[in-house]
Amino acid sequence: MSGQVLLLRGVNVGGHGKLPMAALRELAQGIGAGRARSWIQSGNLVVDRPIDPVALAGRIEAEFGFRPAVLAIGAEDWRRRLADRPLPGDPAALHLWFGDDLSLPDLAPLQALAAPDEELAATPGVIWLRAPRGIGRSKLAAAMERTTGRSLTARNWRTVTALTALLDDPG
Repeated sequence: MSGQVLLLRGVNVGGHGKLPMAALRELAQGIGAGRARSWIQSGNLVVDRPIDPVALAGRIEAEFGFRPAVLAIGAEDWRRRLADRPLPGDPAALHLWFGDDLSLPDLAPLQALAAPDEELAATPGVIWLRAPRGIGRSKLAAAMERTTGRSLTARNWRTVTALTALLDDPG
């Protein structure tokens, strides 16, 4: 399958980066995405044909006055990243940080920040965190990028499974 998942960072968060999802879909379609489907209002997009994330960010900047980071993950890569879920159990507490760097990070500095009830794992391109009390209270979640030195964007498991369902929908 040639689809692509695009994860935009800093969209519609705290009154900043306002971007209507209908406009996002139109911008993506305008640069060759084919069918574009969004999930919730926080910059999650699935397209039928891969597009250049830099071009999409540029179109958003020209139209809306801000330039979000856009992580583009092809359909096969998306499935590969999610294939071996290392943290079984309650999916409601599961959060994933996605990045371009597919190497495995050193988890020791992150583990030092983890609360006793938090679990941490990494697979190529994803850092997984089970945070039963939520990521809003997690010192680890707040320091993920700074501690790893990587550009990352987080999504909860519900969003990840919804994006996968959109990717799998041939309709």
